[in-house]
Amino acid sequence: MQAWQVHENGEPSEVMRLTDVERPTPGDGQILLRVRAANINFPDVLMARGHYQVRPPLPFTPGVEICGETEDGRRVIANPTLPYGGFAEYAVADAAAVLPAPDSLDDAEAAALHIGYQTGWFGLHRRAALEAGETLLVHAAAGGVGSAAVQLGKAAGATVIGVVGGPGKAAVARELGCDVVIDRHAEDVVAAVKEATGGRGADVIYDPVGGEAYTQSAKVVAFEGRVVVVGFASGSIPSPSLNHALVKNYSILGLHWGLYNTRNPQLVRDCHEQLTDLAARGAIKPLVSERVPLDGAAAAVQRVADGVTTGRIAVVPQNGAAV
Repeated sequence: MQAWQVHENGEPSEVMRLTDVERPTPGDGQILLRVRAANINFPDVLMARGHYQVRPPLPFTPGVEICGETEDGRRVIANPTLPYGGFAEYAVADAAAVLPAPDSLDDAEAAALHIGYQTGWFGLHRRAALEAGETLLVHAAAGGVGSAAVQLGKAAGATVIGVVGGPGKAAVARELGCDVVIDRHAEDVVAAVKEATGGRGADVIYDPVGGEAYTQSAKVVAFEGRVVVVGFASGSIPSPSLNHALVKNYSILGLHWGLYNTRNPQLVRDCHEQLTDLAARGAIKPLVSERVPLDGAAAAVQRVADGVTTGRIAVVPQNGAAV
């Protein structure tokens, strides 16, 4: 079979190589999956660079999120077990963690549902306890993680403010349903949020960016507001002033969704049922901006690394077609 492999760490376009390899053999408690579509995630970028908290032994196949097919014909979503990731014709996953793919989503959309929407659901509901009528501010609202949070926020009855970089991404954020869109390239984010909220600020802030985005968040969080720290796509990890959190009376909430898979996997399954229901009702639908064939994976991962994409890019081994 064909699979992309990383033999040394570096930029994805430089270190990912498409290779003919043997089909992987599942270990105890694992199953073999034919990859129908693989969603590109920022962790794939970080693993290629050697910067992720999980560092699989070299060589490995990236691709942490797929829609696949079992040997008995079931259509499922899964997080492949490295080193046999999803940018390949076949992958391996833990049988106990495989979930049914929603019938309402095609393969590329189903592949993009699991991590981004689970992260959004746990961040907004489990950690921040977002309530209907509250104001939610989402940084990088047109990106894969941000777009999921926007849709989940709207489904929960929140007023959603999306922060994006550039007019193209602003248009995408409006299409996703943001009530207010702020282009950080053209507007003062802090002033715009205060104007949109009548000076009150945002009740919940969803930040997968870090850096300057977090600095802005601390300036516009409402009384008893919650800042959910999701990640650091900017490459800059902020060092918050805890005296500011004390004086302004807001909470800083960390979110490591992957821990739930080991600490409380039942919550992950419960969340999937809710996401499946939301998808069936049309309340959420992963924004797949591009579908690429297997041989286009490295270039697509590099575009994600460079921050020039909107929504999700799916790698579809069957010549890039939606199947």
